[in-house]
Amino acid sequence: MVWALTLFLVLPFAEPPQTTGTRPSFSELARQADEARSADKLPDAIRLYREAVRQRPGWSEGWWWLGSIYYEQDRFPEAQESFRHFVATSPDATAAYAFLGLCEYETRHFDAARRYFSQWALKGSPGDDRLIEVAFFHWALLLTQEGRFPQALFLLQKAAEQHGPNPLLIEAMGLAWLQMRHIPEDYPPEQREMVWLAGSAAVFASRSDFARTQEYAARLVAHYGDRSNVHYFRGMMYSFNSQLEEAEAEFRKELDVTPAHASAMIQLALAQYFSSSQLSEARDFAQKATALEPKNPLGHYALGTILLAQGEAQQSAQELELAAKLAPADAKVHLQLGRAYKKLGRTKDFEHEMAVFTAMKDKQNVFATPEEKLQGLPKNMEQVK
Repeated sequence: MVWALTLFLVLPFAEPPQTTGTRPSFSELARQADEARSADKLPDAIRLYREAVRQRPGWSEGWWWLGSIYYEQDRFPEAQESFRHFVATSPDATAAYAFLGLCEYETRHFDAARRYFSQWALKGSPGDDRLIEVAFFHWALLLTQEGRFPQALFLLQKAAEQHGPNPLLIEAMGLAWLQMRHIPEDYPPEQREMVWLAGSAAVFASRSDFARTQEYAARLVAHYGDRSNVHYFRGMMYSFNSQLEEAEAEFRKELDVTPAHASAMIQLALAQYFSSSQLSEARDFAQKATALEPKNPLGHYALGTILLAQGEAQQSAQELELAAKLAPADAKVHLQLGRAYKKLGRTKDFEHEMAVFTAMKDKQNVFATPEEKLQGLPKNMEQVK
């Protein structure tokens, strides 16, 4: 028994038997991994790529393919690990930031996902059409959850134009337009019909089918007219079809339902300004809106524009400077700020702002009608930062 116990304790630590085979070289592993991936033998490809990156941790291509395979298999934590290694080892890792954002979204690390999507946008939003579309869609969902509704709709707009009434887009646009800070997985099921009606109307509006837009918007108001944001939404749909009187009536109804609705106040302020009817009421709406949402650039733009029309150039410039700080890529803000500087005799500042405006105006189609703006949103994605 003593001998047997001694043998038992020793055997696990004995030298393993020598094998006659040789360890595959890195180049051989890389070749076999690529062949397995091309042949769709993904378990073999994963095993071979993992062995290859163990031998050569700086092989960025191997990390890329590992991340891609894991991502396609919905193995998001392993994909995250691989793409992080890729970013650390590749001088041109920009597309990987989109994949990292998508992985963080799927694992519900939403703050990290937002950071990765922002990094990706700062690097020019590279990738093939499919990656760009999927990444923008998920980023839009996170922007909606964060309460950045205009930015979310900016990202969703082109997809809606291209794909039409896709159920995923309908839900995403409905949440953003109704200003509901939720992702599709998380909002109350009893609100799904309301979201679907708003999203359907918005998608048809993006395709200039205003008859269908008003059909769904009317059903939305009929069933949910006592809910916040519903009349505001219908007002915006009227605006896109240049039905400005109907739009103004809806914005006022929104204030009956939600007295502190800053976006409705801003729209009313702009409506009064452009109709030149009640500048004092327009100013009152804009001041209330900026007090409610001091970080909303459109509120400061509206107030600054109205103050300029009332001859208060100094106060106008202060409001428009705030708007330009909050939305530096908005051409119309720079145009109005230039006009305020001209009134104040600040010639160099005027010339600078007009130069900025001129550089932006063709991209943003500043003087388009509401319908044309809906169809031709600017392509500079840095606006969503």
